[in-house]
Amino acid sequence: MSPAWVRSLGGPLIVMPEPACREWGGASDGYADEPGDYGRARDVEDHVDVINVGGFEALVLGEEPARTTYLPEHRTFLRVTAADVDRDLPALVGELLPEADWVSHTWWTVPGPVVLFDSVYEAGQIAGEEHLRIDLEPGTYIVEAATVEAPEAYLTLVRLTPR
Repeated sequence: MSPAWVRSLGGPLIVMPEPACREWGGASDGYADEPGDYGRARDVEDHVDVINVGGFEALVLGEEPARTTYLPEHRTFLRVTAADVDRDLPALVGELLPEADWVSHTWWTVPGPVVLFDSVYEAGQIAGEEHLRIDLEPGTYIVEAATVEAPEAYLTLVRLTPR
């Protein structure tokens, strides 16, 4: 089965515990004057970082507004910056993981399942837009990222390793 993908309208994607989603304000109508939660996500200047949302930790996938999926067998987010559309990218990840130059970025603690979505959307819009529910085990994860170039593909991998 092909994985589900989440795309961005141009800003960062975010992954947060399900209970935190109801606290997320997205982009305000007056974004230029009051950037709100979306502005906090946009302030992330690296591949990943954690921000607080209603007492929970949310993982911001920054840098590029790349289409993203989660590969549970590798505990890895696959972010596609550029690639041949016919390429089976999820199958390629298993080959790339051992060769990737991983950079440790942060720790992330989750109480259970999380949701990946475009950070521009507010709580009431998430269910109606592209999103992906991910069954993560409760716990703390080491979050590492790697940028990988493969034939006809430029990818970012974000790996979660249980602590």
